[in-house]
Amino acid sequence: MLAQSIEQYQQRVNQVLATKLAQLDDAAPILKAAMTHGALLGGKRIRPFMVYSIGEMLGADLKQLDNAAAAIECIHAYSLIHDDLPAMDDDALRRGQPTVHIAFDEASAILAGDALQTLAFELICEPNESISASQQLAMVTALAKASGYSGMCGGQAIDLGATNKRIDLEQLTLLHNKKTGALISCAAELALIAASASSLDQQIIRDFAANIGLAFQVQDDILDIIASTEELGKPQGSDQESNKSTFPKLLGLKGANECAEQLINDALSALAKLTYNSQLIADFARYIIARRI
Repeated sequence: MLAQSIEQYQQRVNQVLATKLAQLDDAAPILKAAMTHGALLGGKRIRPFMVYSIGEMLGADLKQLDNAAAAIECIHAYSLIHDDLPAMDDDALRRGQPTVHIAFDEASAILAGDALQTLAFELICEPNESISASQQLAMVTALAKASGYSGMCGGQAIDLGATNKRIDLEQLTLLHNKKTGALISCAAELALIAASASSLDQQIIRDFAANIGLAFQVQDDILDIIASTEELGKPQGSDQESNKSTFPKLLGLKGANECAEQLINDALSALAKLTYNSQLIADFARYIIARRI
């Protein structure tokens, strides 16, 4: 059930993204190609999965969720394109393929990231008879906050500042709640907005998303140690090579695994309070720390 749903939602959001990108005019073909490369390079589509699965669980129609799912993936793709640049993590491989600045050039990669970021907000603001203007405004606000200083960009800045330094667990948790967790939580928030969820359901889902967002990063840190380059689709051991603080570095591998398991247990405890059939997203929570990619 979970594998089938992940594949179904992957295909759906990929089709939305491919269609939107193909509709761009050809005035800047290299930029268009770089955007397409960065957005459709592959990947788990974790954030779109959350938009779709949580939204459907709460009664939203998939057509209400398509643009929100594509928008948050555009933001994620832009962040990866910029992360891979020489001024940031300087990676040549992403999802087993050349990163955008390698496949094209640095200037095109910067512009592709910029354009995908703005495309995200175009998507959310497109007229949709199933989404009101007030819902669209709430989505724009949520995505902007999660993407910018208060979220992903702020977390990335803290991460860069912490390189070659030892930071404590509280600081590392803050870093990743912003850098990784904010967008994952935002995926849930977009679904809540689309479904006009009740205040109680909002709080439950927010607690769930916050826990799996951090668990996702803890597992990423673990995989950087135990998974191969082929499994990861990027160089194995890159965090250690860059001398970054990670959960295994602070807690040890066993402690990091225990931390991830506790976060997922907390997420599942939150879900137990829902009156909906939450089996799919419960299975997804478990997948977060069982995955090898």
